Amino acid sequence: MAHTIDPKRTALLTIDLQNDFLHPEGAYGRAGQTAEAITALPARIKPVVDALRAKGGTYISAQFTLVPGPNDEPLIAPHLKELRPFLGKGDFAPGKFGHSLVDVLAPADYTIEKVAYSALYQTRLEYILRALDIDTLIIGGIVTNGGVASTVRDAHLRNLHTILLSDGCAAFKQEVHDATLLSLASVCPNVTCAEMVDRLT
Repeated sequence: MAHTIDPKRTALLTIDLQNDFLHPEGAYGRAGQTAEAITALPARIKPVVDALRAKGGTYISAQFTLVPGPNDEPLIAPHLKELRPFLGKGDFAPGKFGHSLVDVLAPADYTIEKVAYSALYQTRLEYILRALDIDTLIIGGIVTNGGVASTVRDAHLRNLHTILLSDGCAAFKQEVHDATLLSLASVCPNVTCAEMVDRLT
């Protein structure tokens, strides 16, 4: 990696590491939709958060959001409703337990509500990055082939230097995760969380 990281101009961005995805009492946990690779992420990413903050960097959490509509029924995309029919009232709703960042990583310096795969689509993330003069994003979270990949590609289009945490993201199937890492290698370097900590310290 030839790019020189200035920690003060760097942000770690995690995608969707919130209770409704990871906690046993969250929406996915109650529906039995869990994966060991996903539940292991917060503890693996925490040292990267600590190392970056120690050097003056920023931690941003992007959290998937289902906006409550009429009668508190979530405004949910048809494709997602078909994929995840168990999602209902209160799931991923702002201010609720399930919407919150997992305890291991809380609190973030900034929290972004996202309504689609990419954390840069119709959110205030780009405004925050510009206001803080951020030029480098370290990205992790879930799922590799969904929110992570979409955010990486959107960041690349905005000329942000992007580094993907290869073991700091995960999918529900390992082969999907591996294939996505291979695909994204043409867009950004992949490093492990331990390698990132070493680089920062």
